[in-house]
Amino acid sequence: MKILVLGAGVIGTTSAWYLARAGHQVTVVDRQAATGMETSFANGGQISVSHAEPWANPQVFARLRQWWGRADAPLLWRWRADPAQLAWGLRFLGECRPAATRRNIAAIVALALYSRQQLGLLRDELGLQYDQLQRGILHIYTARREFAAAREAAQTMRAFGVEREAVDADACVEIEPALADARHLLIGGDYTRADESGDAHRFTQALAARAAAAGVVFRHGLAIDKLAPGGRQLAGVVVRGEAGSELLTADAYVVALGSYSPLLLKPLGIGIPVYPAKGYSVTLPLAPESRAPCVSLTDDERKLVISRLGDRLRVAGTAEFNGYNLDLDEVRCQAVLHRVRQLFPRLELAGAPQFWCGLRPTTPSNRPLIGRSRYANLWLNTGHGTLGWTLACGSALALTDLIGGKRPQPAFPFLGC
Repeated sequence: MKILVLGAGVIGTTSAWYLARAGHQVTVVDRQAATGMETSFANGGQISVSHAEPWANPQVFARLRQWWGRADAPLLWRWRADPAQLAWGLRFLGECRPAATRRNIAAIVALALYSRQQLGLLRDELGLQYDQLQRGILHIYTARREFAAAREAAQTMRAFGVEREAVDADACVEIEPALADARHLLIGGDYTRADESGDAHRFTQALAARAAAAGVVFRHGLAIDKLAPGGRQLAGVVVRGEAGSELLTADAYVVALGSYSPLLLKPLGIGIPVYPAKGYSVTLPLAPESRAPCVSLTDDERKLVISRLGDRLRVAGTAEFNGYNLDLDEVRCQAVLHRVRQLFPRLELAGAPQFWCGLRPTTPSNRPLIGRSRYANLWLNTGHGTLGWTLACGSALALTDLIGGKRPQPAFPFLGC
């Protein structure tokens, strides 16, 4: 089939690769000048099956009370005159029930384990290089209440096949010696040896280059104006570039536009529970011999992830619900940097920190939306939240199976199944 993929982030690019490998003729359209230039550009850099606990869980109410009104809070809700924000928030609260949390963990873990396996196979097949490290992910805890709350989630994930090993504070330092200066802050941790880290942007661009060599056509610099319906099928996509507007047609269409997916789908009467959650990151250029971590870390109290990317250290996280606002908030930027200094007081830099923010496409359950829409030839691959890269390869291969009429391998609630 001739397939048009809308979006050239890590989700759209992996979708294009697997669809082309299955024999389809694939074109990718994106408004940016290159692949992976928005949410995939400077994210946390983790392949983190161990991070499968959804934001919506029974402990969230106590955390929200603790964080309410703080400009530097890990989760910040900025009220807007936006019905979509209110509707998303109400559905989020409904997903905080214990039964819903367990159901969501099971689905996310199943897809994440499958995706991590497919990433390994793809890396070996293509010889991709993206500053990857296969040294696991260590969750660290500096507050006893967070450590206690995490035990239940870790136990649930272990029941579903995630090898999260509980470790004490001394073991945390043994796993990652760069934490020695913060030993007095540590309560304990969880270590998942099979998790990985790397640069999602470099991965996306490396895979796009291989996809282009295999025949995938990337058309950059095209704004996607609207989807054109044609009865029970989609008739085409109206795009706009320097030469003006044109209608692109295909046999099937894949929406992989992250947080912007609901805006494109709404005029067709398709409402999806995806809302943007702005995340921040800081990239620190490291001086030679800098005492920086090599094991990827998750700071559960501050909701930050820390990944070594060659001669850079990437620290990312927090969630700000503020619509499609992409302004950098100085207070939140400095809060991330302050935590880095707490954990690694002897970190030596080779240049100035580089701050960035991006919009994560988040669903109330943290489960992405993968599968067929109510239009027979319109497919969705969106809503991956903080786990976009973790779930990218598995989501793309599952979508390829669905389009090909096959049931995907992971036990996940795919759309239309």
